[in-house]
Amino acid sequence: MCQQCDNAPCENVCPVSATNHSSEGLNQMAYNRCIGTKYCINNCPYKVRRFNWFRYATNDAFDYNMNSDMGRMVLNPDVTVRERGVVEKCSFCVQRIQEKKLQAKLENRELADGDIKTACMQVCPAGAIIFGDTNNKQGKLIDLFTDQRNYNLIEEIHTLPSVGYLTKVRNRDEESEKA
Repeated sequence: MCQQCDNAPCENVCPVSATNHSSEGLNQMAYNRCIGTKYCINNCPYKVRRFNWFRYATNDAFDYNMNSDMGRMVLNPDVTVRERGVVEKCSFCVQRIQEKKLQAKLENRELADGDIKTACMQVCPAGAIIFGDTNNKQGKLIDLFTDQRNYNLIEEIHTLPSVGYLTKVRNRDEESEKA
């Protein structure tokens, strides 16, 4: 998963600025701008970017008439179909974020903690993935971020990732360690 770095090494190497940083702190991709140089892939320390080698739009294996079960499963109407030759990455389901922001705006309210669920969060059976606003000091996400067990991957390279992980708690019997 993309770590959504604040100091992202993938952003400054793109010759056409297809990778940029949003005001909300997300690393975005402008797929229609990407020319596939793969510089961002080479510069990503987490190796989470992928080059799209597939051509979906003119592939006869997919039924775009939606006449079959396979045809209905191929396309997600909320996600753009990217053409072969672009670099892809996790977007934290930006389409879901925008949908919930618009819904909250129409209801004349602020986004509530837990309104937005990314696809990975929705399907995780263990509930191990939490998504939220780190600026919301009353939310449950800030409790996890301030937990002493929280850490970031490859902290020493100072990419300032927005994704945190909790280390496993290991309770060991002191008597068994002495033996």
